[in-house]
Amino acid sequence: MSRVSTTSTNIGARRRSQRVLMQVGIRVRGKDAQGKDFEEMTETLAVNAHGALILLNARVISGAVIHVKHTKTGVEQECHVAFLGPVRNGRAEVGVEFSKPSPNFWRVAFPPEDWSPKSPEARTATKLGAQK
Repeated sequence: MSRVSTTSTNIGARRRSQRVLMQVGIRVRGKDAQGKDFEEMTETLAVNAHGALILLNARVISGAVIHVKHTKTGVEQECHVAFLGPVRNGRAEVGVEFSKPSPNFWRVAFPPEDWSPKSPEARTATKLGAQK
C-alpha cells in the first residue's frame, strides 16, 4: 500500500514540479561506484514529474546512468543520479532525474507549481470531503 502526500517547494531550492510523498515499488539497475553491474528491488520515498527520491543498497556516483522500472506498469525509464543523500540502515537516499521527460511515468496527477494546502481550491476540496 502506498502513502501519499504533497510537499511544498523549499525556499532557495526551486523545483520544476511538486513532490508527492509516495512509496512505489521499483526495480533499479545500473553500475555501482566500483563499475560493477547491480540490480535491486526498492521503493521511492517521493516522486515528481522529473524523477524521484529512492532508497538504494548499491552505492552509486553522482551523474551515473541507471534504469528505473515501475513494478506495477512494467515501464522502464533511463535516469541519472542527481543527488546523493544520507545512508540509513544500509540504504542511501538517492535523487534520480529522468533523462527524457516522462511526466506520466508514476501515474500521478501532480499539483500545479503554485499549489499549496492553503489555496482556496484545497479548502473547498476539504469542505466537500467533510460533507460525505
